[in-house]
Amino acid sequence: MNPFEMMKNLGSMKEQLQQAQAKLDDITATGSSGGNMVKITMNGHFEIEDIELDPICVDNRDVPMLQDLIKAAHHAALTNLQDKIKNEMGPMFANLNIPGMS
Repeated sequence: MNPFEMMKNLGSMKEQLQQAQAKLDDITATGSSGGNMVKITMNGHFEIEDIELDPICVDNRDVPMLQDLIKAAHHAALTNLQDKIKNEMGPMFANLNIPGMS
């Protein structure tokens, strides 16, 4: 891309980035593990908003299993969130040639 052309488009790019930032506030995704025994919901800023634990998985004799379920649910939520962001915001960045967003 021509640097002078890019400079002309900076205002438009700034506006698109502000729209993207605002859209991240509204995006959430949930991941689960253990047949929905553990659920984690994350927002578009990759922050955990909610953790739900089925009482059946809270066994003080098997804490490592619960830890593994939480890690798996977090990974699932992260993957789902990345996919959702890419699907919802990818078209917004298609013209900017940002790696991984087109």
